[in-house]
Amino acid sequence: MRTFALEEIRRAVAFPAVIDAMRDALIAQSRGECDTPMPMHLGIAEEAEVHIKSSYRRGGAFFALKAAGSFPRRAAQRATASSGMMLLFAAATGDPVALFLDDGWMTDIRTAAVSAMAARELRRTDKVLGVLGAGVQARLQARLHAEVLPLERVVVWGRSPAAVDAYRRDLAADLPSVRVVAAASPSEVARQARLIVTTTPARAPLLTRGDIQPGTLLSCVGSDSPGKQELDPAILTGASRILVDSLAQCARLGELQHALSERGRAVELGTFCQAPSPADRDAITICDFTGLGVEDLAIAEQTYMKLAST
Repeated sequence: MRTFALEEIRRAVAFPAVIDAMRDALIAQSRGECDTPMPMHLGIAEEAEVHIKSSYRRGGAFFALKAAGSFPRRAAQRATASSGMMLLFAAATGDPVALFLDDGWMTDIRTAAVSAMAARELRRTDKVLGVLGAGVQARLQARLHAEVLPLERVVVWGRSPAAVDAYRRDLAADLPSVRVVAAASPSEVARQARLIVTTTPARAPLLTRGDIQPGTLLSCVGSDSPGKQELDPAILTGASRILVDSLAQCARLGELQHALSERGRAVELGTFCQAPSPADRDAITICDFTGLGVEDLAIAEQTYMKLAST
């Protein structure tokens, strides 16, 4: 078994390739080609949590097991609350072939890549991206969306002014051609952007139906376990289109858990990618993302193949 440290993993990962891999993974999932169990969630003291996910794509060479968590105390020591690792196993023998000591970075990347892929598949051309939250995922959402959109401005809101200031400094270095401005509230973000990504661990709505303007795409990645919520359920009820990474997971873990009456019209993103349909210019679209084990498998396999060849 080979062990890979975070820095060599970072060097091996190409954002455009990960975005493409997420599309392939979600299509395979929607076709029923993958064994992707429901995630395990461990609630740790002081708002820390760990997510354990796995997947195998039938006919594939590998299966994956991932544990990734968020530990607020860790942020003060290591500049990030994320932790975790991924294991890749040979499907033929069950032997472990790769251990990725990635501190949860691969999970963060694939999460942002799915949102960016959705924007691309929906043929968005937004120059302004709204972001709720100012943590690692919020940064990566801007980075990955910049791969598929002609971004000129990012409007960010966060509960901590210091975190927002750090976010603006970091993005100025990562995306020097993009202007980053702070918003005083989530509703102000919604006034300035028609593409909004929510990345917080909120357990009460940050946005109401009245905040959302016609033509808005909301990509929600913060709600990934029972009780989390960033949107008022009325937003889902009034949306023209609801896309989900997994119907089963979103009904249990995502924004959809708070609007189960809308489950019947939600469509898995992998299904949509195979037969995309245009939406009205003023349509409101919700993308509800809870994070799938098959996404972890896809980025782990892609990264291993790149590292093993060097």
